[in-house]
Amino acid sequence: MMKNDFKVAIMQPYFMPYIGYWQLINAVDLFVLFDDVNFIKKGWINRNRIINNKQEYTFVLPLKNVSQNRLINEHEFVDNEAKTKLFNLISNSYKKAPEWDNVKDLLNDVINYPTLDLVEYIKNSIEKICNYLGIETRIVASSDLDNNKELKAQDKIIDICKMLDAGMYINPSGGIDLYDDERFMKEGIDLRFIFSRAIEYKQYNNDFIPGLSFIDMLCFLDKEEIKSKLEQYDLVKKNTL
Repeated sequence: MMKNDFKVAIMQPYFMPYIGYWQLINAVDLFVLFDDVNFIKKGWINRNRIINNKQEYTFVLPLKNVSQNRLINEHEFVDNEAKTKLFNLISNSYKKAPEWDNVKDLLNDVINYPTLDLVEYIKNSIEKICNYLGIETRIVASSDLDNNKELKAQDKIIDICKMLDAGMYINPSGGIDLYDDERFMKEGIDLRFIFSRAIEYKQYNNDFIPGLSFIDMLCFLDKEEIKSKLEQYDLVKKNTL
């Protein structure tokens, strides 16, 4: 039985990810950036997709000495020059989008944030976007928590949840096979999975391209439309699937 209604989610830090990530942040009271786990090459930590010249385009913010044998929080950017280039690319790609004038300063602040520290950079981007959208979820890094750093996988997640006194742990739907309902239940934690509903919106006059960076949605939809789409998900228990 759930001991309280305090909701927690734990995810690797991604830069300006797709809307499902923001729905997860919006669904919980505390969002943990899982930064003391190994870096995954060609994941979404320092790269994402936008529309450029009416086509899907993948951008990458280059890091020093990228290695899957090092933790995420042990990585830094090469320099700040790539950030300036990215903002210029975003500007050229979205300057005719309906919300560009309303979000260009926000995106400039997010993209050109001067730190070389990867996790600080992503944490800042999440906090700035949350502030813009009125999301009050607290953001913390797992490396700053006093949890058992020796545990792995599900055991580590449960340990963090217990330390934070979470009554509910919410995970993306892609992790269903990784977690055991009964293990969480024994600890008094209600395990749920978040399923995004189908979301489409007008992207110029193009065919809709799903799953793009949140940058795309910020440029095409006003704040209230985005807030509405942040609520378009379902929380599901594993044993009901």
